Amino acid sequence: MLPSPVLTGLACRCPRCGQGRLFRGVLSLNETCPQCGADLKSADSGDGPAVFIIMILGAIVAPLAIWLEFALEPPIWVHILLWPVVVLGGAIGLLRPMKGVLIALQFHHQAAEHRNE
Repeated sequence: MLPSPVLTGLACRCPRCGQGRLFRGVLSLNETCPQCGADLKSADSGDGPAVFIIMILGAIVAPLAIWLEFALEPPIWVHILLWPVVVLGGAIGLLRPMKGVLIALQFHHQAAEHRNE
């Protein structure tokens, strides 16, 4: 039985066995799984992780910024210093697991590029 693609992706593990490391660097994928030998060369998440992260962070940060403004009425420099750090930290922290989830979902659903031959 295949492991859950979402849990495997969040853990940044191989989508086939759920054991081997998916990444060899910060965002670069292993060519094959060190545990089961699954071919990971063709896995490509494209811009999907960035799009989902923008949506997730926007849905979280915008209400927080509005709440902070109306509840505490801080000076503008607080917003200027606070929100870029929150957004950058969140984006960097979410990028690797989100890429892992999309690659695991591709593997689970056997998604591939369409080729006319």
